[in-house]
Amino acid sequence: MASWETLLAFATLTLLVAYFPGPALLYTAAQTIAHGKRAGLMAMLGIHLGCYVHVFAAAFGLSAVFKHVPELYVAVKLAGALYLVWLGIGMIRSRLGGGEMVVAPAKTVRRALIDSFIVEVLNPKVALFFIALMPQFVDPAASLPVWAQFLILGTIVNFAFSSADLVTVFGASLVMRMMKASRAGFALGRWLGGSLMIGLGLKLATDKG
Repeated sequence: MASWETLLAFATLTLLVAYFPGPALLYTAAQTIAHGKRAGLMAMLGIHLGCYVHVFAAAFGLSAVFKHVPELYVAVKLAGALYLVWLGIGMIRSRLGGGEMVVAPAKTVRRALIDSFIVEVLNPKVALFFIALMPQFVDPAASLPVWAQFLILGTIVNFAFSSADLVTVFGASLVMRMMKASRAGFALGRWLGGSLMIGLGLKLATDKG
């Protein structure tokens, strides 16, 4: 592995990127505001599990395909963006009875987990982030295999990002708690969460980066 000084720089950079407002934080906030803390936590878990797909892909060189086949990158990016827009529209159109305003139904919570996993896997920028960042902190001459170093560093990155998502969920749940004081507030939460999701999807689709 790299030196402790290099690893400290890696950890610092990872935390800065993790806590800078980005798509994952906006997504977990949208899920929490629209469906409550349990759904937000499941969204966080889905993103965490989906991120491991990119960690393993980077570790075994699969993510490099995006660098050499830009058409595939664009196709996956657009698929993920359209999926986010579809989720946002569904969130706005959803209807819940008054008794479901306090706790989201189990189906919604499970759906948040599945949707979040798919959204993360369909985000090629995560793959490019790993193959752009982690090679700078991998030592090919170390006794530990390069793929193992990728897995260790990727796991550190994933937990750092999940910690930021967790903070976002609890922050958004405080807003949600105030909104649920009335049916109008609950409807506003669905509209706000859905609008965030649609806006995020459109941003990702039109982003040239």
